[in-house]
Amino acid sequence: MISKSTLYLTAAIAGAVSIAATATAQTAAPTTSAPTTAAPAAPAAAANPMVGGVAMDATQPIAVNAAAAPNLSTLVTAIKAAGLATTLSGPGPFTVFAPTNDAFTRLAPGTVENLLKPENKATLAKVLTYHVVPGTITFADLQARAKTSGGKVVLTTVEGEPLTLDVSATAVELTDVNGNKSFIETPDVKQSNGVVHVVNGVVLPKLG
Repeated sequence: MISKSTLYLTAAIAGAVSIAATATAQTAAPTTSAPTTAAPAAPAAAANPMVGGVAMDATQPIAVNAAAAPNLSTLVTAIKAAGLATTLSGPGPFTVFAPTNDAFTRLAPGTVENLLKPENKATLAKVLTYHVVPGTITFADLQARAKTSGGKVVLTTVEGEPLTLDVSATAVELTDVNGNKSFIETPDVKQSNGVVHVVNGVVLPKLG
């Protein structure tokens, strides 16, 4: 016959075993897998600005994109008349300050019509190449140069004469050799052969 003391001892041992098993389960190291860190996604490229309400294709050259922009039609006509379409479709790179149609209307009456005459092709080419600078110069590049030169940047154009730019944090003012001023309206229109900055005035070299 089993005594009461023996029953009490058996029950105590069973309880101790149960408590130990529970403690072991609670303190066991978790077996979750190590977290994985995905590589960050590359930042999306900034969209190319539209010109005249039309998307500009950064894989196309300056001449092609200009022809697609309705507010640059006078410039495109002038480029063709001056025989510069092939050049502006070439590898470059070029930075072009592209006057809008409205910019050309601010010239003296009859100026555009006179420049487009075949006998004035050389003068027209001189005017247009004064809007072109070798290399790709972005708005950020102009700001960086301006910081080291008192806010002014002087660029040598393809025509050969200088073009002075006053650069602030938000605007760029162009001053030609005659003192005429204009502003960049739409900067950094990327092209396959450079960059275009749309401007609201026609800059002029020394003529005659």
